[in-house]
Amino acid sequence: MSVKNPLFDLTGRVALITGSSQGIGFALARGLAQAGAAVVLNGRDEKKLATAAAALRTNVPGARVLSAAFDVTDSTAIAREVNRIETEFGAINILINNAGIQRRAPLTEMTEAQWREVLDTNLTSTFLVARAIAPRMITRGEGKIINTCSVMSEVSRPTIGNYSAAKGGLKMLTRAMAVEWAKHGLQCNGLGPGYIVTELNRALVENVDFNKWICSRTPAGRWGQPEELVGAAVFLASPASDFVNGQILYVDGGLLAAL
Repeated sequence: MSVKNPLFDLTGRVALITGSSQGIGFALARGLAQAGAAVVLNGRDEKKLATAAAALRTNVPGARVLSAAFDVTDSTAIAREVNRIETEFGAINILINNAGIQRRAPLTEMTEAQWREVLDTNLTSTFLVARAIAPRMITRGEGKIINTCSVMSEVSRPTIGNYSAAKGGLKMLTRAMAVEWAKHGLQCNGLGPGYIVTELNRALVENVDFNKWICSRTPAGRWGQPEELVGAAVFLASPASDFVNGQILYVDGGLLAAL
């Protein structure tokens, strides 16, 4: 007998996941669709989005899926697409701010362009997208905002100062959102992945020395898989988390608990 717990049921909800044509974003979109949500995939490459949407419909038969190609650092494009989504597809109940990039360099050699690009994409975009959607959620008296933070919201490594600064800022932006919007019925929380195998860090996974270091540094003894973030995301997107606000839920194999 199949039993569905209503606390984790997302049927009838609409979720926008930024940066979801691949990797973690796509895994989260698939997981929310499996929990019953209609999902809006976002990215800048329309061809990749179309491929991802087709794959999602195959993976989750019957799922409602929409593609929305726009740059999350462009406030005009964000406003236009949010209006289109809500007009054509339904009110956005769940927002997952997942778009992110990495531009590695030692701080003394990092260009201003590398700094600004990472801060704009990984931090400012979350503010811009949430600013466009939160007023609509506030009017409706409910909403879930999940920001993809990182273990780098707490710690850092050489050559990723821009990324760590962005993810540390994202942790505090998440808390600021909760402080301002909880009274309106919104829950704003962060999802903090550890080292996860994705297309974007495949080179690190295949680097023998780095892979050995990560596996020794992580109590679980291995990298995580994108699908292992889904349970936490569904929890934060569902009624099960209605009194959880301003928290960062780390899914890191125990990395932050260990010296």
